[in-house]
Amino acid sequence: MAQRYEPKTAFARFIHEFEETVIALLLGVMTMITFANVILRYGFASGLIWGLELVTFLFAWLVLFGISYAVKVTAHLGVDAVINLFSPARRRFFALIAAAVCIAYASLLFKGAWDYWANFANLPQTTGRWFPTGFEEMRGTSYRGWYPANDIPFPEWLRWIEPIMNDGDEYEKIPLFIPYSILPIGIGLLLFRFIQATIRLIKGETESLIVSHEAEDDVEAVKHMNQGT
Repeated sequence: MAQRYEPKTAFARFIHEFEETVIALLLGVMTMITFANVILRYGFASGLIWGLELVTFLFAWLVLFGISYAVKVTAHLGVDAVINLFSPARRRFFALIAAAVCIAYASLLFKGAWDYWANFANLPQTTGRWFPTGFEEMRGTSYRGWYPANDIPFPEWLRWIEPIMNDGDEYEKIPLFIPYSILPIGIGLLLFRFIQATIRLIKGETESLIVSHEAEDDVEAVKHMNQGT
């Protein structure tokens, strides 16, 4: 049967609600910007020049933030038709192998995400081909915190970062290190959630990393409803 995530502590409930709120806000803001752009374009022959680029960044935030949330609540879909042919002990063994592969994959992604974002954040990239072994030495040409977006204007309340990231020069457009920050944040959360899921597997609190048998749950729910009536 499909398993549902239930936070057990007050802090876990806070984090769970925070993640759901962020996801809802991202979806809401994307919808409002897109709707406003359509109205302006077809009703007033104008539009938000920065709207498309901002929605693109928000969509990336939604995806990269949402994948770790889906791991936490066991919402990623998967096919377990072959796995279910084996005994529960064998299924647990295969689930642990899958979890180890996921952790290794997320670790590789995290290194790549950090190295890509560091290019735009005035931070050193990591050394090592597959896994980080240290940090590269920063040189003058390595500072790229001035790279701007194409259309999104720079908000006035962020002027305080100019001396830190841009040698005091003013930004006209928002620097790319801000929207790109979701790369290490999102992938870091994904790695953390895979580690949490693996611990749950080891403790026997869950049986799989994927959701399955949704149809069986729905059928059982309908049966109970019919029996109640």
